[in-house]
Amino acid sequence: MFGKRLNMARKERGYTAQQMADMLHVTIRTYRNYESGTTSPSLGTLVQLADILGVTTDYLLCRDANQSSPAR
Repeated sequence: MFGKRLNMARKERGYTAQQMADMLHVTIRTYRNYESGTTSPSLGTLVQLADILGVTTDYLLCRDANQSSPAR
């Protein structure tokens, strides 16, 4: 489910997989592995993904249906 959420959030923001890989400083193969569920990103990369996509880590990890964090 993580990979599907990642793919959906990326497409909603208009990024290509190559752009995401470049922003994360990983290969396109590594990034595609995240989306396919073959491998999982490190904690640091997960945080970067959430920051780039403007979503919470809980959203990407399917722990929360809301994309953004609650107002404080």
